[in-house]
Amino acid sequence: VPLQIKSNQFKLNLLGILIAGTMSLEVALFNKWPLTDVKCQDESLEAYISIDNHSFVPHSAGRWSAKRFRKAKCPVVERLTNSLMMHGRNSGKKLMAMKTVGEAFELINLYTGKNPVQVLVDAVANSGPREDSCRIGKGGQVRRQSVDVSPLRRVNIGIYNIATGARKAAFRKVRPFAECLAEEIMNAAAGADKSYAISQRNSVERIAVSNR
Repeated sequence: VPLQIKSNQFKLNLLGILIAGTMSLEVALFNKWPLTDVKCQDESLEAYISIDNHSFVPHSAGRWSAKRFRKAKCPVVERLTNSLMMHGRNSGKKLMAMKTVGEAFELINLYTGKNPVQVLVDAVANSGPREDSCRIGKGGQVRRQSVDVSPLRRVNIGIYNIATGARKAAFRKVRPFAECLAEEIMNAAAGADKSYAISQRNSVERIAVSNR
């Protein structure tokens, strides 16, 4: 019994040391990238690109889709991680998705020298179309009319197109998926036309302009 008591006391002391050490440390994503200096340059998207939730990994186990519009508060890095789990064979493999995002962030920091979370925020802000077209009318009297896109939908489409572009670039290729994801994020942040997300945005906006 005394041995058991000493063991429990050791565990409690160790837990106290860990808690004290954690409280003194700055919470950074993957223990490398702090979020304190990350800013969204687009004022219209500032409330919909969440970077306030500080955590070590992009996994909060939150029920973000249980209520309407709640996913706007989900951290943007976690939303990207969830978007990588597309198609049936990738469903639920969040550890693999988090590892891919971590490797992609390492490459982004290596190539640009910037905080990869800031690069991702810029990429999402650039990738969402600002104008789209919808069908108006009924029966045979149907025409397309250009409409403004809401900020939340811009963020949703931007994240989806970044993940889709990386997946298409890596499909049946020798290049690692993390490298394709890093390249897609960097190109989207720079507004380059070779980015899949930017090309999709330009295509949607070009069609919308013709339907004004």
